[in-house]
Amino acid sequence: MGFKVGIVGLPNVGKSTTFNALTKTAAAQAANFPFCTIEPNVGDVGVPDDRLDKLAAIASSKQIIPTRMTFVDIAGLVKGASKGEGLGNQFLANIRETDAIAHVLRCFEDDDVTHVDDRVDPVADAETIETELMLADLESIEKRRQGLVRKIKGNDKEAKEQDRLLALAQEAIENDKPARTVEIDEDDLKMWNSLQLLSTKPVLYVCNVGESEASEGNAHSAAVAEMAAAQGNSHVIISAQIEEEISQLEAEEAEMFLGEMGLEEAGLDRLIRAGYELLQLQTYFTVGPKEARAWTIRKNTAAPQAAGVIHGDFERGFIRAETIAYDDYIARNGEQGAKEAGKMRAEGKGYVVQDGDVMHFLFNT
Repeated sequence: MGFKVGIVGLPNVGKSTTFNALTKTAAAQAANFPFCTIEPNVGDVGVPDDRLDKLAAIASSKQIIPTRMTFVDIAGLVKGASKGEGLGNQFLANIRETDAIAHVLRCFEDDDVTHVDDRVDPVADAETIETELMLADLESIEKRRQGLVRKIKGNDKEAKEQDRLLALAQEAIENDKPARTVEIDEDDLKMWNSLQLLSTKPVLYVCNVGESEASEGNAHSAAVAEMAAAQGNSHVIISAQIEEEISQLEAEEAEMFLGEMGLEEAGLDRLIRAGYELLQLQTYFTVGPKEARAWTIRKNTAAPQAAGVIHGDFERGFIRAETIAYDDYIARNGEQGAKEAGKMRAEGKGYVVQDGDVMHFLFNT
């Protein structure tokens, strides 16, 4: 199960630098001019999770495989992108294919780095991007509703339901609110998600600050934090320059460098975890002598569907899941100790997998 987070923002805010550090490559050209990223660069990154190393140590696993998240570096948007300004239409299409948006905001002062509007105002930048996404949605909604008229006249039930949801989104946007603010009943969620509206995507604001401000942030990042809280969104503070330097170092050197900068961990670790939380994801583990592996599922996923992430046959032929809570696995020094202590449970089709569960699936072929 793959999850994509699109890295977006105005030109020259540090998107490609952040992406380069995330993927520890120089695949995305970072340059001080607009539109240096023409095609979206894609990189898979491991989700940091100390639990996996501990499980692997107990089981003497030969290989450790973390769960992964895909980041897509999308070229800089500008005001008017919804009308095709810059390379707007192409970029908006790339955003549509992602599950969430990591919105990089310039929260640093640097006269040597140009800004498309000649000022540093991350809240205004965020509003510019949000507006373009909403305008693109509005245009799409109006066209789609026009296309549904004939079907609705023909009493097409699905067309009526789609039009009803599109009308709710249109009303929100016309009142200057993104479509994600619309409250949707659980029965409507599948169709709502199929609409693929840009402004329904959850947003994580990434405050790119100067090196000396990486630990505490600054007035700009504080303004973003206030905005994010008011919207019900989240934010993280990073220094893209620091992260890029760290990405070129060996693990021990990187740890020393972070200590010298007064940082407990790399900002990108926080960014990755924040993206994971933003998408309401969680992890379960499979552990053995061959490998210890983390698997990504959405919260509230039942055991058969969790098994299906490994292989479709596991879901189709699901019998039961032998399950040990992470804390019990650690406390009892592995599967055998947990089993002897009565901490291994046999869970059926109705079991909702919990974050950190160590699982083994039994299934019919």
